[in-house]
Amino acid sequence: MSQTSRPATESSLKGVEGAQADVARAALKAAFGARPIDGISPVAGGNTTALVLKVQVGGRSYLLRVEGEPSPLRNPHQYESMRIAAETGIAPKILHLDEAARVVVMDFVEPRPLLGYPGGLHGLAHGLGELLQRLQASPVFPHFVDYPDIVGRLFAHVRRTSLFAAGLLDIHAEHLKRVRQTYNEGLERLVSSHNDFHPGNLLFDGQRLWLVDWESAYRNDPMVDLATLIDSFAFSPEIEGIMVKTWLGDAPDEAFCRRLATVRALTRLYYAGVFLSGSAASQTRTAPDTDLSVPTLEGFKKSVRDRELGANSPETIHTLGKMYLASFLSGDNVPGFRAVRNGAAMRRCLIASFAEAAQQKASWK
Repeated sequence: MSQTSRPATESSLKGVEGAQADVARAALKAAFGARPIDGISPVAGGNTTALVLKVQVGGRSYLLRVEGEPSPLRNPHQYESMRIAAETGIAPKILHLDEAARVVVMDFVEPRPLLGYPGGLHGLAHGLGELLQRLQASPVFPHFVDYPDIVGRLFAHVRRTSLFAAGLLDIHAEHLKRVRQTYNEGLERLVSSHNDFHPGNLLFDGQRLWLVDWESAYRNDPMVDLATLIDSFAFSPEIEGIMVKTWLGDAPDEAFCRRLATVRALTRLYYAGVFLSGSAASQTRTAPDTDLSVPTLEGFKKSVRDRELGANSPETIHTLGKMYLASFLSGDNVPGFRAVRNGAAMRRCLIASFAEAAQQKASWK
């Protein structure tokens, strides 16, 4: 045993106190028994209240995650969905999972740049399409909520925040009604879905892709993950076509394209709600926004590139939200998630968006 090693049962977990530390110690004991712990270090990228640690044992690395305070939107099926995904080889292998204690210990994946994927963007598009195909062919996840309902509730929350002048979002509310009227046309089945399928939740280990962060996973429309994946990467039409054809197994027909456009409208409104809820929670705006105009895609990218808009800044988040609002109506392309550099920022926006709902004891059942 090295000087820094210690049995799991005696791990000090420096800087961690209270219930999370107790849960972490119990999880380490269950996963590793009396084997020595060679090192424990915090992992950046968790949400604001979760405890996420990299644990080194016997020359290998593992991830320990203790869930923090449950949000009002907490998905009660996340651990069951994660377990299924791990058993099918889509998520990292699980060593220990205690749903009651809300803790999991799993293999740690050392990430490499996604653009290093074999075959470049073409290879990555194939890999993403195949990963999504495997996910949706896995044993079905439990059902949580109908997707249009969660989109509608999130958008209703944005309208209650007074982030925008009264009446400014009425046109979006009317368009949402029209989208919901046609949504079920062509929906044949629900499948296992990640429901937050963006670059921040994908890991490339140098050989293959892994999906992580299963907090939003439940049974859903198969096109929701596809639409989110397309928009979050903001691929060229050629690369997008490769990914869609790989997932579908054939070239898409007109009916498929029409339904994908409907689902993309909903996913764009959903992420508009995520971004704008984060903007409202930042409390940096002194008056309601009266202007829905947005920059062009190139103009936005240039502002981020020139650091006129900072990554994860409230102004960037607000601008992204407005761009997703605009694309909900127009169908125009969106800039993707590159200005929000990690999944943690996305989750912070989502958690903040339901603070008001928590105070009102809103039900999500």
